Amino acid sequence: MSTHQEETKAAYDGVVDLYASMFSGQLEARPFARNMIGTFAELVRGTGNLRVADVGCGPGHLTAMLHDSGLDAFGLDLSPAMVDHARRAHPALRFDEARMEALPVEDGALGGVLAHYSMIHTPPVELPALLAEQVRVLAPGGLLLVSLFGTEGPEPVRFDHKVTPAYSWPADRFAELLGRAGLVTFARLLHDPATERGFLDTHLLARRP
Repeated sequence: MSTHQEETKAAYDGVVDLYASMFSGQLEARPFARNMIGTFAELVRGTGNLRVADVGCGPGHLTAMLHDSGLDAFGLDLSPAMVDHARRAHPALRFDEARMEALPVEDGALGGVLAHYSMIHTPPVELPALLAEQVRVLAPGGLLLVSLFGTEGPEPVRFDHKVTPAYSWPADRFAELLGRAGLVTFARLLHDPATERGFLDTHLLARRP
């Protein structure tokens, strides 16, 4: 495990209860993100492969949302404390500790992967390997929904996230990375920020051919 992963793991282990209280109901006030996840779920159902991983699941609220949408959803997270919280909050669902670049999932098994602001702490140089791992576990026709902080500049920007350092990305640059990983980005949504940081909220929906 790299240094930044150790730091991220420790940081999230230390804020589990606060994080869960802040974000578990957050989508109620974020209609764009909520509806993008709903669209993702509908499209995954259309593939016939209902198995979906919520990578970087945190307290498990989005895993439960996917489950309630009719998907066979399970959650994975780097933080063991987050996984423990998710298991307690959603005892009927499966949650496991895992790194996003080493998923405990067989090749081509999933109809979808949700990465809701869970790639933001990964340094740009490490993102290609991380994205390649998401492609590995997706079946042909499988879908990846990535949500992240967006910037209008030409390059990713490192910033001091409230939990641990993170990166914002130009949507075009991130879509290029998805393409190089073997995915086709077919929908994107950018909208004004929901936070005081001023970054655009960015959602990219891609398919494995």
